[in-house]
Amino acid sequence: EKHISENIYIDGKRLLSSKDITVKSYKVESRITSRFAHTTVRSSVVNSGSKAQSIGFNVQIPKRAFITNFTMNVNGITFVGSVKEKTVARNLYAQARARGKAAGIVRANSQDMETFKTEVHVPPGSNIEFELHYQEMMHRKLSSYEHTLHLQPGRLVPQFQVDVYIYEPKGISMVETPNTLGDQFNELIKKTFTKDKAHIVFKPTVQQQKKCDNCTTSAIDGIFTVKYDVERDSNAGELQVSDGHFVHFFAPSNLTPLPKNIVFVIDVSGSMWGVKMKQTVEAMQAILDDLTIDDHFSIIDFNHNVRCWSEELVPGSSIQIGEAKKYIQNIKPNGGTNINEALMRAVQMLLKASNQGMIDPRSVSMIILVSDGDPTVGEIKLSTIQKNVKRVMREEFSLFSLGIGFDVDYDFLERIAMENRGVAQRIYANHDAAEQLRTFYSQVSSPLLRRINIQFPDDMVSDVTQNRFDKFFGGSELVVAGKVLPSDSNILSSITTASAARLDLSLETEADTMDLDTELAKQQHSFTGFARQMWAYITVNQLLAERSVAPTAAKKRKITQRILSLAVEHQFVTPFTALLVESDDASERLLADSPKDPRRGCCSGPVVPVVYQAPPWVQITTPATPRQATGLGASLPVENDPHFIVHLPRNQMDVCFNIDSQPGHILNLVSDRVVVNGELVASKRAQRNKLNTYFGTISVYYQPDGIGVTVTTNSIGLMDGHNNHSFTWTATADITQDGVKISIVKNSHVMITINDNIQVMVLLHRVWKKHPVNVDFLGIYVPSDNSYSSLAHGLIGQFSTEPDVNVYDIHEGADPLKKEATMEVKGNRLVVTRGWQKDYRRDKKRGSDVYCWFIHNSGKGFIDGHYTDYIVPHLNSFLPEL
Repeated sequence: EKHISENIYIDGKRLLSSKDITVKSYKVESRITSRFAHTTVRSSVVNSGSKAQSIGFNVQIPKRAFITNFTMNVNGITFVGSVKEKTVARNLYAQARARGKAAGIVRANSQDMETFKTEVHVPPGSNIEFELHYQEMMHRKLSSYEHTLHLQPGRLVPQFQVDVYIYEPKGISMVETPNTLGDQFNELIKKTFTKDKAHIVFKPTVQQQKKCDNCTTSAIDGIFTVKYDVERDSNAGELQVSDGHFVHFFAPSNLTPLPKNIVFVIDVSGSMWGVKMKQTVEAMQAILDDLTIDDHFSIIDFNHNVRCWSEELVPGSSIQIGEAKKYIQNIKPNGGTNINEALMRAVQMLLKASNQGMIDPRSVSMIILVSDGDPTVGEIKLSTIQKNVKRVMREEFSLFSLGIGFDVDYDFLERIAMENRGVAQRIYANHDAAEQLRTFYSQVSSPLLRRINIQFPDDMVSDVTQNRFDKFFGGSELVVAGKVLPSDSNILSSITTASAARLDLSLETEADTMDLDTELAKQQHSFTGFARQMWAYITVNQLLAERSVAPTAAKKRKITQRILSLAVEHQFVTPFTALLVESDDASERLLADSPKDPRRGCCSGPVVPVVYQAPPWVQITTPATPRQATGLGASLPVENDPHFIVHLPRNQMDVCFNIDSQPGHILNLVSDRVVVNGELVASKRAQRNKLNTYFGTISVYYQPDGIGVTVTTNSIGLMDGHNNHSFTWTATADITQDGVKISIVKNSHVMITINDNIQVMVLLHRVWKKHPVNVDFLGIYVPSDNSYSSLAHGLIGQFSTEPDVNVYDIHEGADPLKKEATMEVKGNRLVVTRGWQKDYRRDKKRGSDVYCWFIHNSGKGFIDGHYTDYIVPHLNSFLPEL
């Protein structure tokens, strides 16, 4: 033992300020058997100070791993973990919460890592021992498996040791320990390996751990990496049977790559400005260089518009590649994100090439989408985009999705890729984003096989995982697992069929069902339950993927039950299970839930209400649920000029129109006893020689009482002619004065109610402050059942008396997805287009789609007069008679 006077730092933050913590040991052991790893992290700590204090045990683990157990011994009292259904675990935890102790799993925005955290508050002299177990399958990429351990002891440790044991029955072809931990540790990492076993050990002394000779801080803070690959004696694959389960590994080599047809679909919206675009351009230069004359490609870049570098696929000749590089280098990001149209164009390009016989029928066609954000223009409902893409994609096409950063809905990218025979990958928006993009491309750049089918005798196996695959890429591996049924025969065989560049393959292999268990029993450091756990690991992950694209709630529930059953049986902490850690007598319990993706939000602790001291005239009540404003309304998508959605209940239709006005103009929306006006603001700079405009201020003025409410993106102001009161968006509150009530929902929306019979709802839309184009803006919704007088007017108010509308001659338009028709209204005959507009009340980020007939030319013919007639001089101005 040695007393170390240092603070403990976890994730770069000081966890403990005390200098009286002694870390006696920190040991990590991984046992990898047949590509399946069981990792144990153990630490022994003493509170060597004179006061009680909190001691933390934080371990970063790969996101693809499942925690399987955690135990803790505090002064002789043992806490043992078990995985249970989340609701069961939470109920048990509620019955006996541990005092001064906490546990949790936190998913950070880090590369492929999440953190298991435990903290205990203990008296002086306490001894604490922590032990965490997790399991994961090794995925082969670029011809090797990579096992990573995040070492972060926080201080110098007398007994520090890392052991990685690998056992591969077919033999190990190579083992490497890349320099990822730091140059000073290179010589300290020792590896030994024989034909089928390897041992990597890292055991630095306290002196060797130091940042410098006289330092008292540890230099160990980073990733410890082991890479290896296995011997393969045939292209038929490797079949292993153990513990009543089988695993079939398939990774053929020495095959001629299939020609590729690739459409690169690149997001060039404003949010890609800067390092994201620079890194994407850099990566594309290298990717384009990889194409051969047998490959065909094109590039589509999209923001609110969609552009094609070439309308058709072109061969990967040096001339075409040179032209494509120039095109990529000249891209200047700006505008919104129209993913739907970009993907539609990409599929159309592949369809055209296929239908016209331009491409080899045995070639592999793929779309590679690179995007950093959710759609904001065109079709922006993610489920609709998903359906659209699935509808038009052919079975032989694949979609690969690359999400840059954390502003993109990664779940959506995963679903859309998975449904279309591809995969998704998150690209971290940092200095090596280009390398991440290139690495991903390398994984899919060498397709060797198509239509792979791995079959087993029906009477010998059950519960087989996915065994049909669309493509196999060089350097990767396909894995199928299942249960072995009782049989008279002790030989299990498999037949694999596939299509290669110029031939069709049928490959057969077999394995003795007893041999491997006999061999495993002889191995000191193997993980004997690997086949059973690997089958469960693959099955649970496939069920999680299946659940994400399940079409109905009933189907989702059925899949969830299967996941729960397997996760509890095999002790995996999943999104539906939790780790309950309890003392021997069950008097104290800790609970660790599985984390959520940051894109989806996370609940790290209880929400503490903020007490708001209001002036005496403010009555604070719980904000009422607003009346459904499904009628008249104007809403603003991020990348468009103000658009209006008018609900006509008698005609059972919605009608939409845009107003193409100028920044600084004030538009009258309602003019009656209540006046509602909106002032336009502009985007930060022009796009396509035009400034987008949005509502930056909404004013509601109630004439009888002389009360006005002014809502901006920064504040909500209430004026009564004598007093001005201002409220921010950062607190939820209700304000009532005379017949006017203002209900503010923090950072979301404000509902203005006048005399209980007129409502106006204003929504706040925030954008990234440093966005090169977009600005914060407001949306406004006015219900159709507001009580106006017969003289009500304004862009919205005029429709309080619903006009007669007749729509006929519905026919295909220029856009096959949007029908056109003739509308008769107010004595005018208009050409209208069927389309979607966004309503942001229920889903403020993505909005919900409203199907409507779109009026062109700023509502001309549908609104009374010309839109310029509705421009008024001041925010409280009434509309003069038209």
